[in-house]
Amino acid sequence: MLLVPLQYPSKTGLTSFYRITDTTSLKSSIIDYIYENGRRYHRYKEGSYMLPNDETEQDRLDMHHHIFGLLLDGELHLAPVGENPQNILDVGTGTGIWAIEMADLHPSAKVIGIDLSPIQPKWVPPNCSFEVDDAEMPWTFPVDHFDLIHSRNLMQSIKSWPKYLEEMYKHTRPGGYIDVAELEAGIQSDDNSIPARSSLAIIMRLYGEALEAGGLPQHVGRAMKKMVQEAGFVDVQARAPKQPLGGWPRNPGLKKVGQYLQICCETGFEAYSMALFTRVLGMTNEEVMTLVAGAIRDTRDRKIHSYINL
Repeated sequence: MLLVPLQYPSKTGLTSFYRITDTTSLKSSIIDYIYENGRRYHRYKEGSYMLPNDETEQDRLDMHHHIFGLLLDGELHLAPVGENPQNILDVGTGTGIWAIEMADLHPSAKVIGIDLSPIQPKWVPPNCSFEVDDAEMPWTFPVDHFDLIHSRNLMQSIKSWPKYLEEMYKHTRPGGYIDVAELEAGIQSDDNSIPARSSLAIIMRLYGEALEAGGLPQHVGRAMKKMVQEAGFVDVQARAPKQPLGGWPRNPGLKKVGQYLQICCETGFEAYSMALFTRVLGMTNEEVMTLVAGAIRDTRDRKIHSYINL
C-alpha cells in the first residue's frame, strides 16, 4: 500500500489528505485523466464509472446534492445515528460535498470519502479526508467500524450489489447504519403524458438497456430493501420520493425540486449517456447529442409530467 499525503496546513485548521490504496503511480493512473467526446473521465480503474469528472459535471453533482437536501427536508441522511457518531464513510463521494458537510456537522467524527477520482477540494475540515479507492474491490477498512456508511447514485458503477452490501455489513459496527440512495433508471408519469416516441422516453429506455448490456443492473432502487435485508441488516426502512423533471408540479416543494432538476438535465443527460451509449451501444457522438438535445427540450415542456423515483 502506498500512502500519498497531500497536506496543506493553515491557520484555519483546514487540511487536505489523500490516500492512494494501491501502488499505482499517482501521476499516471490518478491525475492523468481520459478525454473523450469533449468530456473528462477518470483514469484509475478506467471504465468502472461511466460519468465524467470535469468541472461541468462537478457543478451538476453539487446541484443534485442540493436537490437531495430539498427532498430530505434539509437533512444529510435519514439514518438515526444520533448526535455523536465517530466514524463515517461516504462511498462514491464525488466532489466531497456530503462528506465535508457531515464533518462540519459532527466535528468529533472522522469522516472519510472514497472515490475513483481525486476531484475533491484541497481545503477541507480537519476531521475529513479523502481516499482514491474502488468500492467494488475488497475493503481494507476495519471490520465493525463505521457508525454510518453513506452511498448515493452508484447504480452506474456497481455491478454486484449483493457483494457491495456485504462489504457494508462487514464494516458497519453493531448498532450502526447504512444510508443508501439510488435513482430508478426508468422514467414515469401518473397521467401518461410522456409520448412514447419522445426523446425523453427514448433516452431513458436506452439508458436502462445500456446499463444491463454493461453488466450494471438497472432496477436497483426497487430491489434495494430486499437486497439490504439479505445482506444481514435489520430495521430496514425505505422511502421513494418523486423527482420531477421540470417545474410542472403544482406543489411548491416539488416544483422547486423540478426546477433545479431541469437545470441538472441541461448537462446531466449528456453526462449519463455519452460514454455509456458510445462505448456500450455503439452510437456516435452526433447521435447521442441529438438525442440529448431532444430530451432537454422535453423537460422544458410543461405538458410532459415526468418524474424519476429516488
